[in-house]
Amino acid sequence: MTQTRAALRPTVLTALLAALLSVLLTPAPASAASLQEVTGFGSNPGALKMYRYVPDGLPAGRPVLVALHGCTQNAAGYASGTGWTTLADRWGFSVVLPQQQSGNNLSQCFNWFGSADIGRGQGEAASVAQMVDRQLADVSGDPSRVYVTGLSAGGGMTAVMMAAYPEKFAAGGIVAGLPYGCAQAAGSPYVCMYVGATQTPAQWGDRVRAARPGYTGPWPALTVFQGTADYTVRPANMTALVDQWTNVHGADRTADVSDTVAGYPHRVYRGPAGNAVVETYSLTGMGHGQPVDPGSGDAQCGAAGAYFLDVNLCAAYRLGKAWQLG
Repeated sequence: MTQTRAALRPTVLTALLAALLSVLLTPAPASAASLQEVTGFGSNPGALKMYRYVPDGLPAGRPVLVALHGCTQNAAGYASGTGWTTLADRWGFSVVLPQQQSGNNLSQCFNWFGSADIGRGQGEAASVAQMVDRQLADVSGDPSRVYVTGLSAGGGMTAVMMAAYPEKFAAGGIVAGLPYGCAQAAGSPYVCMYVGATQTPAQWGDRVRAARPGYTGPWPALTVFQGTADYTVRPANMTALVDQWTNVHGADRTADVSDTVAGYPHRVYRGPAGNAVVETYSLTGMGHGQPVDPGSGDAQCGAAGAYFLDVNLCAAYRLGKAWQLG
């Protein structure tokens, strides 16, 4: 038995050394991507901060999403609460997250209502446009697949970007937001939010067209999510958004699809070419916030919290599917 053990000892040592070398030479698993701040992305006339989320190993030619937080929120909280970073990892796209600064707005709302921030080439709108250009260059993103979305004031700024920079965005998703030029049409941002502005569809459309004079299209498609019990941004604003963007696209205001999704009324309006140009989700009984559906199911995403409302429908997932992100 002694000779047998001695004979086996080199073999055992060899095996142990081989196992140890295997562990030492095997690369450590890649760490999960994290939110990064980007500086020097342009002249930044709106004095915003730029953050981004780029999944590890993201190949060139992938879509870029711009996600704009609501009042009192920040980039990191909006990135995780909405579920956008989870979907970015799953489907393979990068996310740009502009962040407001209290020096611009004490409540950290994007200034969707201020004339100096909603025009092409100026203020916060120009800053966000510069972020898009920087991101496309840095990640070799697909310029034909850039999307913009936001909640509340971020939704108002989403409409601003779609109107002032339509050539940059394939589509936009507005959550509890406002039509472009609403504060000017209503005479006050608060009247716009709490009551709504009285405009004809053509007048709403003219406000968008005036934001980008001479532009002949294509215009971004629009998806809207609105709670019926939202007393901060009244549902009248979703009606105005439908009026505004069906007019811009040359579509009528009769829905081509009327059904339910997750039990909620859902409408699709098609343009002259037959493509969906406006889509709406009316979330029965929901207050002011971003619709989320926490869980591990395929259609679930987001985390419940202040202004992240668990209504068994995740807006980020629905937008991602509509935009063929995954």
